Amino acid sequence: MTNTPPPAQASDSQQGEPPETPTVEAAPADTPTVMYDPSAEPGVARIRRTGPFIATKEYRRFTEFADAVRRETFIGLCYGPAGVGKTLSARRYARWDKVEELLLGWGRRQDSDAAVYAALARSRTVFYTPTTTCTPRQLDHDLDQLLSRIDICVAQHRQAQTALPRSIHAQTPPTVVDLLIVDEAERLTQPSLDHLRDRFDRRAMGLVLIGMPGIDRSLSRHPQLYSRIGFAHQYRPLADDELAFVLTRHWSKLGLTLDLTDFTDAQAVAAVGRITRGNFRLVHRLFTQVARVMKINNLAVITSDVIETARSTLVIGDT
Repeated sequence: MTNTPPPAQASDSQQGEPPETPTVEAAPADTPTVMYDPSAEPGVARIRRTGPFIATKEYRRFTEFADAVRRETFIGLCYGPAGVGKTLSARRYARWDKVEELLLGWGRRQDSDAAVYAALARSRTVFYTPTTTCTPRQLDHDLDQLLSRIDICVAQHRQAQTALPRSIHAQTPPTVVDLLIVDEAERLTQPSLDHLRDRFDRRAMGLVLIGMPGIDRSLSRHPQLYSRIGFAHQYRPLADDELAFVLTRHWSKLGLTLDLTDFTDAQAVAAVGRITRGNFRLVHRLFTQVARVMKINNLAVITSDVIETARSTLVIGDT
């Protein structure tokens, strides 16, 4: 949803007048949005892509947190504002962008699937997003299906690596997965949370619950689950140095070079920081509009005016 101001009327420029503020036009109705739609498969959210992944300090902290949860087989709680990168980090950690299509489609095998098998053997992680109407029965079905499919893929990988007879792999443990990451954990009802706790108690598997700030207080009303939480990780917005690093990538994507010693670039960076407050998702949304504004107005420099014009086309809540 955008609130797009009408384009400014063209007029003859006169000497001494300030430069005209960049204009922006509404996006065409048929502008494509790249999404993955897992057909009718339950239990996995449709993921809107947000550009190439950028490894930040917060992502490094998340990987350390997830490794600790896996190693100690505890329940871990990850929370932070919307758009800071919790879901992207979890998907990256689980290599889910690489393996999701095969696990959900589960069609005819191809030679290229070997790379997916290898990724699953390395990650040994399930990334799961419950639906808003998720019941314990659906949760049980979805998780069992994902676990069994991953076990099959990892067995195929091990067989190809060791060239052992298939009968040898029949002795594989019940599941090779040792970490389950549940995104949007606020969607789970009390019976579903109890079911997750029961799974956690019955299997040697770490469990990460991802949610918004306040999810810790919500879970405190479930003492049986809450008492098992061993780690908590707060996912924070981008710091100033991280934001500058991310903006360097966005400048480069537009064919430009960010120079923080240049006054115009420094003003633009300050405007981005003030508008986004380090929110990773909002930075990406903002620069999608910046690219449009620059193309429409045939500009070669990102200024604070360009940033403000791009911001005017977005609906921005609290960040």
